[in-house]
Formats: sequence, structure tokens, C-alpha cells
Amino acid sequence: MIVLAVLRHEQRLADMAGEHDVSESTIRRWRDELIGLLAAQAPRLDHALKKVAIQGGKVVLIDGTLIATQRRTGKADRRKCSGKHHHHGLHFLALIDEWGRLIWISAPGPGRTHDNTAARQDHVLAHLRAAGLGALADPGFRGLDNDVLDPVIVFRARRTHKLTPARRPPTASSPSDAHPSNTASPTSRTGGASPSSAPVPLAPRASCAPCSF
Repeated sequence: MIVLAVLRHEQRLADMAGEHDVSESTIRRWRDELIGLLAAQAPRLDHALKKVAIQGGKVVLIDGTLIATQRRTGKADRRKCSGKHHHHGLHFLALIDEWGRLIWISAPGPGRTHDNTAARQDHVLAHLRAAGLGALADPGFRGLDNDVLDPVIVFRARRTHKLTPARRPPTASSPSDAHPSNTASPTSRTGGASPSSAPVPLAPRASCAPCSF
């Protein structure tokens, strides 16, 4: 409970040590041991994606987030300042399945880290292709996947950023339709018909509550 209070509510180690009549170094050791235990229980990226594929999943959602932290003094802390959010923090990359459940989260990076940089460092595209899965992402991931013949990343529009026709796959109305096998043709990304095959009819538009966020 002491460690949870430190991690959850950012209680100072000296305050917790004085209140519970233990030394500050003991609180720090307990905190580090619990963090190591939780980190050891976290699934690896390749194992998490293989589990999704075995359960019949076709696509995952990928996004980055900034966990705000307190500002510290010194030049070394400047790397933790996010110019996008105008705040100090740590950057995390998260993968979510079609039902909105968190399946994997990356190690913390500096707050100024871009989503594409974090994805390249963890080789997310290579693991997605190995598992045979696609990914839904916001337009902030533009430039991560430039393979037109075998795309993995399918972009979803936001209210403030509409998709261009080239970024709007005709079969991306549901997560199962956004699988790379349905968007493998370069002409499918632009809505054109392939000259060597019949045009693929559009899937019926269906609501998907878990993926609507």
C-alpha cells in the first residue's frame, strides 16, 4: 500500500518514510522492486500480437500518449519537454485490440519523442507483418509505413484532420476490413479499380462501438 501511494499519488518518499517509521531508502527499494515485478509481468510485443492473431483478431489500434511528470532542473530534463503538449512528461506507445483492451505498452521515452520514432525503435511494423495483423492509426503516423504494395497502417480521420482520397481506403468501414490483405493493392488506397481483377464492392457501413473512440 505504501508503494501504491507513492506510484499513484506521487507521495514523497521522505513523507511516507516518516509516517510509517521506516527509512527513505527502504521505501525507495520497495518501489523499485514492485516496478521490476510489474515490468516482468508485461507481455512482449511479438507475444501480444501473436495472441491477438490466434484469437481471430485482424487489426489493432496504435497511438502514442504523454504521461505528464514534474519538471526538474538541469539541461538533461529538456528531452522530457513535449513541444506538442507544452509540458514535461514521458512518451508511451500503446496497442489496443478491436475490443478496446490494452494489449501492449512500450517502455517510457523522452516526452519530445515522436510517435513514428517510438514505433521504429520497437520495430512495430515488423512485428505486425510477422503476426499478419493490420493497424489503425491517426494521421500523426504518416510516413511510418510507406509500402504501397503491402500496407500495414490504415489511417482514420479526425474532426480536425480529414483524410485525403489517397489515405481513405474503400474497405476501411470496419476493423476487419482494414486488414492488409484487403488493402494490398496500390489502387485500393485511391479507390480505383485494379485492371487485372474485378472491383471490390464496398463493405456495408456498420457501427463498431469499441473502436469508435
